Amino acid sequence: MLRKLRIALALICFVLITLLFLDFTGIMHNWFGWLAKIQFLPAVLALNVVVIIALVLLTLIFGRVYCSVICPMGVFQDVIAWFGKKRKKNRYSYSPAKKWLRYAVLALFIILIVAGLNSLAILIAPYSAYGRIVSNLFAPIYRWGNNLLAYFAERADSYAFYSVDVWMKSIPTFIIAIVTFIVIAVLAWRNGRTYCNTICPVGTVLGFMSKYSFFRPVIDISKCNACGLCARNCKASCINAKEHSIDYSRCVACMDCVENCHQNAMKYLPRTSSLKNNESVESNDNSGISRKQFLTVSALFAASAAIKAQEMKVDGGLAVIQDKEVPNRKISPKPAGSLSIKNFSQHCTACQLCVSACPNQVLRPSGNIMTLMQPEMSYERGYCRPECTKCSEVCPAGAIHKITNVEKSSIQIGHAVWIKENCVVNTDGVSCGNCARHCPTGAIQMIEKDVFSDSLKIPVINTERCIGCGACENLCPARPFSAIYVEGHEVHKEM
Repeated sequence: MLRKLRIALALICFVLITLLFLDFTGIMHNWFGWLAKIQFLPAVLALNVVVIIALVLLTLIFGRVYCSVICPMGVFQDVIAWFGKKRKKNRYSYSPAKKWLRYAVLALFIILIVAGLNSLAILIAPYSAYGRIVSNLFAPIYRWGNNLLAYFAERADSYAFYSVDVWMKSIPTFIIAIVTFIVIAVLAWRNGRTYCNTICPVGTVLGFMSKYSFFRPVIDISKCNACGLCARNCKASCINAKEHSIDYSRCVACMDCVENCHQNAMKYLPRTSSLKNNESVESNDNSGISRKQFLTVSALFAASAAIKAQEMKVDGGLAVIQDKEVPNRKISPKPAGSLSIKNFSQHCTACQLCVSACPNQVLRPSGNIMTLMQPEMSYERGYCRPECTKCSEVCPAGAIHKITNVEKSSIQIGHAVWIKENCVVNTDGVSCGNCARHCPTGAIQMIEKDVFSDSLKIPVINTERCIGCGACENLCPARPFSAIYVEGHEVHKEM
């Protein structure tokens, strides 16, 4: 019964969190956005004290149920392991805890976070890693399916669906998502919860607390016939059937052992209960490696060439319109509500939730090594509309504080810069004014190019009124580089 309840809750959380990354309408975020905010690492970075205390109490009472119910990466591993179990049942076995590896990875993770190198630390963060997998691998398939439905619906004179763009937002992030998916899938297929109990920093922290949990699985030695079914069904490899011991720091309270015990010797009970004085004992496994030993890590980064298919855009079926290139900005703009680049970098977990939720295709993962996979703003496909605050609504880690439409219109995240050599007024000798016409704050005015004659007009920017929305850059007809682009600010300004 407990196992079925755990599976039902886990599937509900898993499906809803996955839909948060797939949904491009914003409906799911309005109803279930709180599921992202109760993830452990985002709650810590956002200093969400209520959520942190709740998760700690949950672990101290029931054990690592967070890992088996709430964490999407944990449930994802269970799904892969379930398919592996179809191939071979009772395939797991007890293995000693690799404590030196667990604590070394946790220490390295904390050091990277404290040093401000979040872009490296988030590579092994569970929630963020799963978010990147869904956003980069599953979301395109989901959107292609939506576009297929939109195609057939349109031919049936129905507009229940509408087409959306599907494009490669970041090749480095895509490659990292593929590598993460393959590694996690292989580990889960072969050995169940290997990632959770050797690499995951959240699992290590919660594992330390779960050793003191009030409820826990125990072995009634008087009923146990040493069949070993509990150990062969334990995805965490934490049950030593020979010694009738359980390593509670690795146990994720999945209840598989309780469900598969034919002798009813496995029970989930309060630690104060007694099973005829024959209760199982916690494993004091010694890996043979001192905690004081220094961990030497060798990292191999393999980069493979990737070719991005370019869309052919045609104007009127005749002239090919060249794609825009990203300008060479000194500072990449960050979304309104992030306060500053420092605040954004320190709190962002690169989960890609805001990237998935952005309706204007402005946010995309960074390819810069110092901010790798963290979202940055770029205006080749759209601009940041003043009335849209979706990214601030979905961010679970405090990297983007929630703001209103009114507040956003008064926040200056950057300012526009005009490049005289790129402007079509100078290169083609034609009248334009697109930048001024579409500026929502009226920060751009067109003036006579030559004050002594009735000549073409060029833009002049009032940087005090510009909020850095990027409408001018996005709608500028100059190719491949816009004649006007947004330069970000280190610290956002209130206007």
